[in-house]
Amino acid sequence: MKAPHKDKAAVERQQAEQTRQRVRVGMIGLAAVVLLIGLASAIFSSVNQQQPVSVTGAAQPELVANMSAPASAPTAAPANEPLAEMGVTPGAAPTPSAAESPVPQQSAPDSSSTNGML
Repeated sequence: MKAPHKDKAAVERQQAEQTRQRVRVGMIGLAAVVLLIGLASAIFSSVNQQQPVSVTGAAQPELVANMSAPASAPTAAPANEPLAEMGVTPGAAPTPSAAESPVPQQSAPDSSSTNGML
């Protein structure tokens, strides 16, 4: 009769040992994940701190970022084109006004400029 009692105690010890083994494996896995995250963070922070290598003739990012189209005189945009005012779509072509210089008209060549050569 004492044999089943010993088996029960052995089974409980075996289950307790399996539980401890699972806890150990879980803790080791968790430590490995934390270590990998720390390593990746250190690598990415060192990459962000390094200055980029400048190549002769390459575009300079600080100059390219500050480039913009030359400022032109403000024009009276029609009030009915809000998307054109925001720069989302191109606006309608402005009609030439009287203040702008007209396109020079070509005159017919007069006979005196050809010196009679036809």
